[in-house]
Amino acid sequence: MAKKLKRSSEKMIAGVCAGLAEYFNLDITLVRVLYVLLSIFSAGFPGLLVYVILWFVMPDYYEVL
Repeated sequence: MAKKLKRSSEKMIAGVCAGLAEYFNLDITLVRVLYVLLSIFSAGFPGLLVYVILWFVMPDYYEVL
């Protein structure tokens, strides 16, 4: 069965970071910390924009089942 990129059920806000962590088989906390650092060092706006876009583009965990 092929992996599918989807938002995770282990979400803090929308499940985007957790979904990316599950897809790439990484630690969820590591992905969240890297996202926050990337957002801070890129003046916040691009990180927020990418998160919102992925929130709408990535299917929800329950939609994929």
